[in-house]
Amino acid sequence: MAAGDTLQDLVKDGVFEAGFPLHKGEEHLKKKWARWRSMFQRQPISDIRDYFGEKVALYFAWLGWYTYMLVPAAVIGLIVFLSGFSQFEASQISKEICKAHDIYMCPRGDHNRRFQRLSDTCAYAKLTHLFDNEGTVLFAIFMALWATVFLELWKRERARVVLQWELYGWDEDQEEMALGLISCPDHQPQLHQHSYLRSTVILLLSLLMICLMIGMAHVLVVYRVLAAALFNSALPFLGEQVTTAVVVSGALVHYVIILIMTKINKYVALKLCDFEKPRTFSERESKFTIKFFTLQFFAHFSSLIYIAFILGRINGHPGKTVRLAGLWKLEECHLSGCMMDLFVQMAIIMGLKQTLSNCVEYLKPWLAHKCRSLRAPSQDPELGHWQRNYRLNPVYTFSLFNEFMEMMIQYGFTTIFVAAFPLAPLLALFSNLVEIRLDAIKMVRLQRRLVPRKAKDIGTWLQVLEIIGVLAVIANGMVIAFTSEFIPRVVYKYRYGPCRRGAQSEVDCFTGYVNHSLSVFYTKDFQDPAKIEGWENVTECRYRDYFSAQDSNFSEQQWFLLAIRLAFLILFEHVALCIKLIAAWFVPDVPQSVKNEVLKKKYQRLEEKSCSPKSTDV
Repeated sequence: MAAGDTLQDLVKDGVFEAGFPLHKGEEHLKKKWARWRSMFQRQPISDIRDYFGEKVALYFAWLGWYTYMLVPAAVIGLIVFLSGFSQFEASQISKEICKAHDIYMCPRGDHNRRFQRLSDTCAYAKLTHLFDNEGTVLFAIFMALWATVFLELWKRERARVVLQWELYGWDEDQEEMALGLISCPDHQPQLHQHSYLRSTVILLLSLLMICLMIGMAHVLVVYRVLAAALFNSALPFLGEQVTTAVVVSGALVHYVIILIMTKINKYVALKLCDFEKPRTFSERESKFTIKFFTLQFFAHFSSLIYIAFILGRINGHPGKTVRLAGLWKLEECHLSGCMMDLFVQMAIIMGLKQTLSNCVEYLKPWLAHKCRSLRAPSQDPELGHWQRNYRLNPVYTFSLFNEFMEMMIQYGFTTIFVAAFPLAPLLALFSNLVEIRLDAIKMVRLQRRLVPRKAKDIGTWLQVLEIIGVLAVIANGMVIAFTSEFIPRVVYKYRYGPCRRGAQSEVDCFTGYVNHSLSVFYTKDFQDPAKIEGWENVTECRYRDYFSAQDSNFSEQQWFLLAIRLAFLILFEHVALCIKLIAAWFVPDVPQSVKNEVLKKKYQRLEEKSCSPKSTDV
């Protein structure tokens, strides 16, 4: 062996096939923790730490705390969603849509070349009101506060746990240097280095990958446009449901792209990390975390950003539409609004990730373990125990990293677009209850034992959570301002509606809103009206926007509405961020009891040192 060689180096060189610690004494964890019937029981964090080490124990402590804190968010989100049911039939806007038999909507795409009555979208209008109502704004502000309180309370919980493990002042760099000296007496610590050229190359390559992720979103745009044309010609029985079929199939395609890009992103992040030449393993892990999460974020959320803020806004208007390659018309939002498209996309992607991914995560190692266990065991009891451990699924350096990444993406779905999907915390809660026991069963029963590693926090993941919290405030503010109907409804109520001079008991404040929010287009101005079914019986059609019927330019209402949207976005983000800062200040990161205990230990060490007869310090 050369100086500094480790067992992992010998495994890579083929000297050994594998090297791992044996499972021994895990029966207690199997009975108390790693089984499905223990799903609602408290986790034995101290026992997990004794068996797997502090790093694994902190992961499960954080996951348990995250699951516990999801309970109030899930309850409030469910209440906001159910509050829409109380107005399911009472909403004035839904009533007007359901009774609008004489209002015809303009054809929205090449697959639908006929006028459609607005009343045909009655059911969708009622469904949209379930998650696009006045409670959405309050829930988005609540989730911004929740994300901050969750992190602050976790910091306090971590401080208590780490103090019990006597790792509060532990230094990871010092530990790695000590391990290096143990393995090689001539070991020298690697010095800190920085190369501007290397950093520039990494930055450019990272931006190139991010552009690729954004390009994948454009691929989905092309797919949805082509799928609309294909479904209309190949599946004519879908009729008015072509748009829904395109949205659902687009979400499924996006999920498949996510699975493929995850493998590519991991490979690229590892190569970039190796090119950067980190000094220690912990530094390598931290840099890899940032790079991989950045790429994964764009892979998961690029299509959601497109649907929330771009879909239906760049395709022109009737009579003057934008076409892909001059042939296919760009898709538009659902007649009930873009919030329906965003809701469906969120529900499908999050539902698949919480169900299908968990099934694969459990069945794949379970089936692999069963196949390996078919071999005849050795007659020697000790050798048989070794063989049973060897036939378990192998673990890698980043095995625990993958679990953290999965939870970070879920946390992003739970907070970033929660204004469009208030049921996200509830789905995350149910998923986490399964995830905790799934990971426990994998680690104790299906995988080789992880090499225990010390840790006093969850590392870079804490900064990732804080970044997601800030992004959630920005994204939810933009969804409420530009995607939902909240701002147009409020503007109409106080500026254009019957209540603009004060509330009136005999009339609803939103009376006339539907007619006000639809622009007029004269059918004679279509380039080829004869191709539209029933054009001779319709003189004008309506579409969602604020254009002038005479010159097809933005009306005065549109400019006023845009100003209010921007003002609301600025106000919402400043209020939400101020609430986050106040909550972070109000809840100390470290409990006073922990601070006093650390202070007491420092004083005791100083007192012992000052009382020592060999001490010469003054």
